[in-house]
Amino acid sequence: MSENTVRFGIGVSNAVRDIAGTMEIVAGADRAGLDHFSVSDHPYLGRMLDAYSMVGVALGRTQQISGMVNVSNLPTRPAPMLARAVTSLSALTGGRVVLGLGAGGSWDDIARLGFARLSGAEAVRAFEEAFTVIRSLTGGGAPVTFDGEFYHLDRVEPAPVAAPPIWTGSVGAKSLAVTGRHADGWIPGHAADWLSTRYRDSRPVIDEAARAVGRDPRAVATVYNLPGRISPAPLPATRDGDGRWLGGSVAQWVTELTGAVLDHEAGGFTYFPVGDLPIQRASAVWAEEIVPGVREALAAAAR
Repeated sequence: MSENTVRFGIGVSNAVRDIAGTMEIVAGADRAGLDHFSVSDHPYLGRMLDAYSMVGVALGRTQQISGMVNVSNLPTRPAPMLARAVTSLSALTGGRVVLGLGAGGSWDDIARLGFARLSGAEAVRAFEEAFTVIRSLTGGGAPVTFDGEFYHLDRVEPAPVAAPPIWTGSVGAKSLAVTGRHADGWIPGHAADWLSTRYRDSRPVIDEAARAVGRDPRAVATVYNLPGRISPAPLPATRDGDGRWLGGSVAQWVTELTGAVLDHEAGGFTYFPVGDLPIQRASAVWAEEIVPGVREALAAAAR
Protein backbone atom coordinates (compact mmCIF):
# COMPACT_ATOMS: atom_id res chain seq x y z
CA MET A 1 0.00 0.00 0.00
CA SER A 2 1.34 3.45 -0.90
CA GLU A 3 2.21 5.85 1.89
CA ASN A 4 -0.07 8.32 0.13
CA THR A 5 -3.12 6.11 0.60
CA VAL A 6 -2.68 5.47 4.34
CA ARG A 7 -4.87 7.79 6.40
CA PHE A 8 -3.84 9.12 9.80
CA GLY A 9 -6.34 10.66 12.17
CA ILE A 10 -6.99 11.69 15.75
CA GLY A 11 -9.97 10.85 17.94
CA VAL A 12 -11.20 13.78 20.00
CA SER A 13 -13.76 14.34 22.73
CA ASN A 14 -17.15 15.85 21.99
CA ALA A 15 -17.98 16.43 25.64
CA VAL A 16 -19.35 19.90 26.35
CA ARG A 17 -16.72 20.40 29.05
CA ASP A 18 -13.87 19.72 26.58
CA ILE A 19 -14.83 22.15 23.80
CA ALA A 20 -11.82 24.46 24.05
CA GLY A 21 -9.27 21.67 24.30
CA THR A 22 -10.87 19.68 21.51
CA MET A 23 -10.82 22.62 19.13
CA GLU A 24 -7.15 23.21 19.91
CA ILE A 25 -6.30 19.57 19.19
CA VAL A 26 -8.17 19.62 15.87
CA ALA A 27 -6.47 22.87 14.84
CA GLY A 28 -3.07 21.38 15.66
CA ALA A 29 -3.87 18.21 13.74
CA ASP A 30 -4.87 20.32 10.75
CA ARG A 31 -1.62 22.30 10.85
CA ALA A 32 0.41 19.10 11.16
CA GLY A 33 -1.23 17.56 8.09
CA LEU A 34 -3.32 14.77 9.61
CA ASP A 35 -6.00 13.37 7.33
CA HIS A 36 -9.00 13.30 9.66
CA PHE A 37 -10.38 13.82 13.13
CA SER A 38 -13.22 11.78 14.54
CA VAL A 39 -15.87 12.14 17.24
CA SER A 40 -18.29 9.62 18.71
CA ASP A 41 -22.08 9.73 18.30
CA HIS A 42 -24.13 9.36 21.48
CA PRO A 43 -27.15 11.65 21.01
CA TYR A 44 -28.85 10.25 24.12
CA LEU A 45 -26.17 11.79 26.38
CA GLY A 46 -26.82 15.43 27.23
CA ARG A 47 -23.24 16.02 28.32
CA MET A 48 -22.06 15.34 24.77
CA LEU A 49 -22.22 17.77 21.86
CA ASP A 50 -24.20 16.68 18.82
CA ALA A 51 -21.53 15.02 16.73
CA TYR A 52 -22.42 16.62 13.40
CA SER A 53 -22.74 20.09 14.91
CA MET A 54 -19.26 19.74 16.34
CA VAL A 55 -17.79 18.38 13.12
CA GLY A 56 -19.28 21.27 11.17
CA VAL A 57 -17.86 23.93 13.50
CA ALA A 58 -14.44 22.26 13.61
CA LEU A 59 -14.28 21.98 9.82
CA GLY A 60 -15.17 25.65 9.56
CA ARG A 61 -12.09 26.50 11.63
CA THR A 62 -9.65 24.33 9.65
CA GLN A 63 -8.20 24.23 6.16
CA GLN A 64 -7.21 20.70 5.15
CA ILE A 65 -8.30 18.04 7.62
CA SER A 66 -11.43 15.95 7.12
CA GLY A 67 -14.00 15.29 9.82
CA MET A 68 -15.97 12.15 10.58
CA VAL A 69 -18.41 10.77 13.10
CA ASN A 70 -16.98 7.48 14.36
CA VAL A 71 -19.55 6.09 13.70
CA SER A 72 -22.93 7.70 12.94
CA ASN A 73 -25.75 6.17 14.97
CA LEU A 74 -27.96 5.25 12.02
CA PRO A 75 -31.16 4.48 13.96
CA THR A 76 -31.22 8.06 15.27
CA ARG A 77 -30.06 9.63 11.99
CA PRO A 78 -32.34 8.43 9.17
CA ALA A 79 -30.40 7.81 5.98
CA PRO A 80 -32.01 10.57 3.83
CA MET A 81 -31.18 13.23 6.42
CA LEU A 82 -27.73 11.77 6.96
CA ALA A 83 -27.16 12.06 3.21
CA ARG A 84 -28.17 15.72 3.37
CA ALA A 85 -25.84 16.35 6.31
CA VAL A 86 -22.72 14.83 4.76
CA THR A 87 -23.27 16.28 1.28
CA SER A 88 -23.80 19.70 2.85
CA LEU A 89 -20.58 19.39 4.83
CA SER A 90 -18.78 18.20 1.71
CA ALA A 91 -20.04 21.15 -0.34
CA LEU A 92 -19.13 23.63 2.38
CA THR A 93 -15.61 22.29 2.92
CA GLY A 94 -14.45 21.12 -0.48
CA GLY A 95 -15.01 17.46 0.26
CA ARG A 96 -13.43 17.28 3.72
CA VAL A 97 -15.77 14.69 5.21
CA VAL A 98 -15.85 10.94 5.74
CA LEU A 99 -19.12 9.21 6.59
CA GLY A 100 -18.75 6.75 9.42
CA LEU A 101 -21.78 4.47 9.48
CA GLY A 102 -23.00 1.98 12.07
CA ALA A 103 -26.05 -0.27 12.26
CA GLY A 104 -26.78 0.83 15.81
CA GLY A 105 -26.16 -0.16 19.39
CA SER A 106 -27.30 0.82 22.89
CA TRP A 107 -30.87 0.08 21.90
CA ASP A 108 -32.29 0.97 25.31
CA ASP A 109 -30.85 4.46 24.91
CA ILE A 110 -32.05 4.73 21.31
CA ALA A 111 -35.56 3.72 22.37
CA ARG A 112 -35.56 6.36 25.15
CA LEU A 113 -35.17 8.98 22.42
CA GLY A 114 -38.35 7.70 20.80
CA PHE A 115 -36.85 5.74 17.92
CA ALA A 116 -38.01 2.26 17.00
CA ARG A 117 -36.16 -0.65 18.54
CA LEU A 118 -34.96 -3.01 15.81
CA SER A 119 -33.90 -6.61 16.08
CA GLY A 120 -30.33 -7.41 15.12
CA ALA A 121 -31.40 -8.75 11.74
CA GLU A 122 -33.62 -5.72 11.08
CA ALA A 123 -30.82 -3.33 12.01
CA VAL A 124 -28.47 -4.98 9.52
CA ARG A 125 -31.08 -4.85 6.74
CA ALA A 126 -31.70 -1.17 7.48
CA PHE A 127 -27.93 -0.62 7.48
CA GLU A 128 -27.58 -2.12 4.01
CA GLU A 129 -30.58 -0.19 2.72
CA ALA A 130 -28.99 3.02 3.99
CA PHE A 131 -26.08 2.64 1.55
CA THR A 132 -28.52 2.63 -1.37
CA VAL A 133 -30.45 5.61 -0.02
CA ILE A 134 -27.40 7.73 0.81
CA ARG A 135 -25.61 7.11 -2.46
CA SER A 136 -28.76 7.62 -4.52
CA LEU A 137 -29.15 11.07 -2.95
CA THR A 138 -25.68 12.19 -4.03
CA GLY A 139 -24.05 13.07 -7.33
CA GLY A 140 -27.00 14.85 -8.90
CA GLY A 141 -29.25 13.30 -11.50
CA ALA A 142 -32.96 12.59 -11.70
CA PRO A 143 -35.25 12.60 -8.65
CA VAL A 144 -35.10 9.37 -6.69
CA THR A 145 -38.00 7.10 -5.88
CA PHE A 146 -37.22 4.17 -3.61
CA ASP A 147 -39.57 1.78 -1.86
CA GLY A 148 -37.58 -0.28 0.60
CA GLU A 149 -38.32 -2.10 3.81
CA PHE A 150 -37.17 0.78 6.01
CA TYR A 151 -36.84 3.79 3.71
CA HIS A 152 -39.28 5.27 1.22
CA LEU A 153 -38.41 8.11 -1.13
CA ASP A 154 -40.85 9.79 -3.48
CA ARG A 155 -39.18 11.80 -6.26
CA VAL A 156 -36.49 13.25 -3.98
CA GLU A 157 -33.89 15.47 -5.64
CA PRO A 158 -30.30 14.29 -5.09
CA ALA A 159 -27.63 16.72 -3.94
CA PRO A 160 -25.23 17.80 -6.72
CA VAL A 161 -22.33 16.59 -4.57
CA ALA A 162 -20.47 13.29 -4.71
CA ALA A 163 -20.91 10.78 -1.91
CA PRO A 164 -18.10 10.89 0.65
CA PRO A 165 -16.12 7.76 1.50
CA ILE A 166 -18.16 5.51 3.81
CA TRP A 167 -16.41 3.65 6.60
CA THR A 168 -18.32 1.24 8.81
CA GLY A 169 -18.01 -0.01 12.35
CA SER A 170 -19.32 -3.48 11.53
CA VAL A 171 -18.86 -6.27 14.08
CA GLY A 172 -21.26 -9.17 13.36
CA ALA A 173 -20.93 -11.46 10.36
CA LYS A 174 -23.98 -10.08 8.54
CA SER A 175 -22.95 -6.45 8.92
CA LEU A 176 -19.37 -7.35 7.96
CA ALA A 177 -20.76 -8.81 4.74
CA VAL A 178 -22.62 -5.54 4.11
CA THR A 179 -19.31 -3.74 4.54
CA GLY A 180 -17.70 -6.00 1.97
CA ARG A 181 -20.48 -5.37 -0.53
CA HIS A 182 -20.74 -1.60 -0.14
CA ALA A 183 -18.22 0.23 2.06
CA ASP A 184 -14.97 2.06 1.35
CA GLY A 185 -13.48 1.36 4.75
CA TRP A 186 -13.91 -0.76 7.86
CA ILE A 187 -13.11 0.21 11.46
CA PRO A 188 -12.63 -2.99 13.52
CA GLY A 189 -14.70 -2.97 16.71
CA HIS A 190 -13.40 -2.84 20.26
CA ALA A 191 -10.13 -1.22 19.13
CA ALA A 192 -8.98 -4.51 17.62
CA ASP A 193 -5.71 -4.26 15.74
CA TRP A 194 -3.99 -6.17 12.93
CA LEU A 195 -2.72 -8.92 15.24
CA SER A 196 -6.04 -9.53 16.99
CA THR A 197 -8.28 -12.54 16.69
CA ARG A 198 -11.19 -10.23 15.91
CA TYR A 199 -9.38 -8.88 12.85
CA ARG A 200 -8.25 -12.31 11.66
CA ASP A 201 -11.78 -13.71 11.98
CA SER A 202 -13.63 -10.70 10.60
CA ARG A 203 -11.61 -9.49 7.64
CA PRO A 204 -12.13 -12.69 5.60
CA VAL A 205 -15.90 -12.19 5.88
CA ILE A 206 -15.54 -8.74 4.32
CA ASP A 207 -13.23 -10.00 1.60
CA GLU A 208 -15.50 -12.92 0.65
CA ALA A 209 -18.56 -10.66 0.46
CA ALA A 210 -16.67 -8.16 -1.69
CA ARG A 211 -15.53 -10.82 -4.14
CA ALA A 212 -19.06 -12.24 -4.33
CA VAL A 213 -20.32 -8.98 -5.84
CA GLY A 214 -17.30 -8.46 -8.08
CA ARG A 215 -15.43 -6.00 -5.89
CA ASP A 216 -11.72 -6.04 -5.19
CA PRO A 217 -11.47 -6.58 -1.40
CA ARG A 218 -8.66 -4.03 -1.34
CA ALA A 219 -11.29 -1.40 -2.10
CA VAL A 220 -12.34 -1.73 1.56
CA ALA A 221 -9.52 -0.22 3.64
CA THR A 222 -9.05 -1.27 7.24
CA VAL A 223 -8.76 1.84 9.41
CA TYR A 224 -7.97 1.11 13.05
CA ASN A 225 -9.18 2.94 16.13
CA LEU A 226 -5.91 2.76 18.02
CA PRO A 227 -5.53 3.70 21.69
CA GLY A 228 -2.09 3.60 23.19
CA ARG A 229 0.43 5.21 25.49
CA ILE A 230 3.25 7.37 24.15
CA SER A 231 6.22 6.97 26.48
CA PRO A 232 9.36 9.14 26.73
CA ALA A 233 11.58 6.04 26.65
CA PRO A 234 11.14 2.66 24.96
CA LEU A 235 8.90 0.20 26.80
CA PRO A 236 10.25 -3.30 27.51
CA ALA A 237 7.02 -4.73 26.02
CA THR A 238 4.73 -2.93 23.58
CA ARG A 239 1.95 -5.54 23.89
CA ASP A 240 0.31 -7.16 26.89
CA GLY A 241 -0.02 -10.87 27.59
CA ASP A 242 -3.07 -11.09 25.35
CA GLY A 243 -1.23 -9.42 22.48
CA ARG A 244 -3.04 -6.08 22.70
CA TRP A 245 -1.03 -3.03 21.70
CA LEU A 246 0.00 -0.93 24.72
CA GLY A 247 2.14 1.74 23.06
CA GLY A 248 5.74 2.77 23.46
CA SER A 249 8.25 5.40 22.47
CA VAL A 250 7.98 7.37 19.25
CA ALA A 251 10.41 4.99 17.58
CA GLN A 252 8.44 1.96 18.75
CA TRP A 253 5.22 3.45 17.42
CA VAL A 254 6.85 4.20 14.06
CA THR A 255 8.20 0.67 13.75
CA GLU A 256 4.88 -0.93 14.73
CA LEU A 257 2.69 1.13 12.41
CA THR A 258 5.07 0.86 9.49
CA GLY A 259 4.94 -2.91 9.87
CA ALA A 260 1.15 -2.81 10.11
CA VAL A 261 0.98 -1.16 6.69
CA LEU A 262 3.72 -3.12 4.94
CA ASP A 263 3.02 -6.55 6.44
CA HIS A 264 -0.71 -6.43 7.22
CA GLU A 265 -2.09 -3.91 4.68
CA ALA A 266 -3.40 -1.47 7.27
CA GLY A 267 -5.22 1.36 5.53
CA GLY A 268 -5.14 3.90 8.32
CA PHE A 269 -5.12 4.70 12.02
CA THR A 270 -7.19 6.95 14.26
CA TYR A 271 -5.24 7.55 17.44
CA PHE A 272 -6.93 7.87 20.83
CA PRO A 273 -4.57 9.13 23.54
CA VAL A 274 -4.34 7.13 26.78
CA GLY A 275 -1.74 7.02 29.53
CA ASP A 276 0.05 9.58 31.66
CA LEU A 277 0.90 12.07 28.92
CA PRO A 278 -1.64 14.93 28.82
CA ILE A 279 -4.10 14.48 25.96
CA GLN A 280 -3.05 17.61 24.12
CA ARG A 281 0.63 16.72 24.37
CA ALA A 282 0.03 13.12 23.27
CA SER A 283 -2.05 14.36 20.33
CA ALA A 284 0.76 16.72 19.29
CA VAL A 285 3.42 13.99 19.49
CA TRP A 286 1.21 11.73 17.38
CA ALA A 287 0.64 14.40 14.75
CA GLU A 288 4.09 15.98 14.70
CA GLU A 289 6.44 13.06 15.35
CA ILE A 290 4.86 9.62 14.97
CA VAL A 291 2.82 10.20 11.82
CA PRO A 292 5.63 11.94 9.92
CA GLY A 293 7.95 9.14 11.01
CA VAL A 294 5.64 6.47 9.62
CA ARG A 295 5.12 8.40 6.41
CA GLU A 296 8.87 8.75 5.94
CA ALA A 297 9.43 5.05 6.61
CA LEU A 298 6.74 4.06 4.11
CA ALA A 299 8.20 6.41 1.49
CA ALA A 300 11.65 4.91 2.03
CA ALA A 301 10.25 1.39 1.70
CA ALA A 302 8.58 2.34 -1.59
CA ARG A 303 11.82 3.59 -3.14
